[in-house]
Amino acid sequence: MKKYVEDLNFQGEEYVSEWTPWSPQDIRRKKCVLEAARLMVDSAMTAPCAGGVPSIEAHIVYGQEELEAIARKVEEIAHTQESWKEPFLYEAVMVRDSDVIIFLGNTRCHETPLDAGCGMCGGTLDCGYFYEKKTTKYGLVDITDRSSKRMINGPLCTVRVGDLGYAVGSALWTAATLMVDARPFASLGMAGQKMGYCPKSGMVVGVPVAAKAKNPYVDVNVDYHLINMDKALDNTRKIYQTARIIRGFDYRKWIPKPQKPDGPKTDGPKTDGEDK
Repeated sequence: MKKYVEDLNFQGEEYVSEWTPWSPQDIRRKKCVLEAARLMVDSAMTAPCAGGVPSIEAHIVYGQEELEAIARKVEEIAHTQESWKEPFLYEAVMVRDSDVIIFLGNTRCHETPLDAGCGMCGGTLDCGYFYEKKTTKYGLVDITDRSSKRMINGPLCTVRVGDLGYAVGSALWTAATLMVDARPFASLGMAGQKMGYCPKSGMVVGVPVAAKAKNPYVDVNVDYHLINMDKALDNTRKIYQTARIIRGFDYRKWIPKPQKPDGPKTDGPKTDGEDK
């Protein structure tokens, strides 16, 4: 058995700041958010579920390239349906402004319904509506055909989807307790599912998490995909650089030089000769 060795070297200092993005001090801040996200996943995993049967899986995603890929997938989905376009494009900006993305999915809602005869899905009390729309054999749902062009391949068991809601709610409660900003989005869930996150789930919800001075998920501008902090900073760079080029003067020539006095001046008392 390997002997436990305790590391007692507990000293040092860490500088943490939100600015500039992806600087060492900002990455330290993001790591704090990552720890909060892991605790949020713990809360989701221990949320109540029908029958006490585990049905929740999770993915935690972080990193500049990874978040950019998710944002681009959300933008891609936004243009597939006009009613989604504006909110989804806004939410893609929020992905880029996040520190960590959590994906939570339910692994049973599309394959193993509760079979409780509850009728919560709006169908018959024998779950007939669910099974009639699925490919089945021996009473089992065949989910091997994943070629559906729909964003969510329903129908889904409403009770299992409710379990996913409890999981998301538990994660958000932990986020509020830990004082980090988080908000669930269906757009992120759709994008994450298309990218292979939570691969066993029939429905996925994306929860971006951030710890910044301003909550990035509320109080956004109109046309937020065009008017946001990243665009504003880049536009400022463009204007500033263009102004420098247009000016085109040699700084050694146009910088004002201090003026020399015409002659020596004295503040002493005047003599009789000077008055004459």
